[in-house]
Amino acid sequence: MQISTMEAIEILGTISFAISGSFAAMQRRLDPFGVLIIAFVTSIGGGTVRDLLLGDTPVAWMRNVNYCLLILLSAIATIFFKTHIKKFKVTLFLFDSMGLGLFTILGVQKGISFGLSPGICIALGTITGCFGGIIRDTLLNTIPLIFRKEVYATACILGGLLYFLLLYFNLKEDIAKVVVIAVIFAFRIVVVRYKLALPKFGY
Repeated sequence: MQISTMEAIEILGTISFAISGSFAAMQRRLDPFGVLIIAFVTSIGGGTVRDLLLGDTPVAWMRNVNYCLLILLSAIATIFFKTHIKKFKVTLFLFDSMGLGLFTILGVQKGISFGLSPGICIALGTITGCFGGIIRDTLLNTIPLIFRKEVYATACILGGLLYFLLLYFNLKEDIAKVVVIAVIFAFRIVVVRYKLALPKFGY
């Protein structure tokens, strides 16, 4: 059975966010059921909000139960392998960054398939990439990354802009997708490594 590029991206994004959600939950010492719930909302949160905004219901994970099984297996695997992974924070960050890039492209493509303008498509990509993490952090009683100093939504917006720019210069879609995912992933690593941040407002 052949898997399209978008299906592969969705599978990888689902796994990445399920693992990042699982690690975030284990950092907070939740029980296995709690880990599964956090993994689930991290993976499907952004896509659910996106589909509801588009009126594309039932939402994607309800139409294809395989994604629920994929989240379940990813969460269980993460729980079993946790003893072999000592640096939870680094692992969470890497999988979260990968999921961010993958899901941003999914959101942008969904907007394109609905014939929406590039600006709205980029907004949908940002929602798809960020909202799972927002729900995850809210449930874990932490300030969501998107509202903190760490660049998060900005990476999605820049990735979306880059995607349309690459298409404008006639780069093949599949190559453009891979480039954007890699750029978002690398951008977040560089930003965190060198402690770069947007200016804060205070009084």
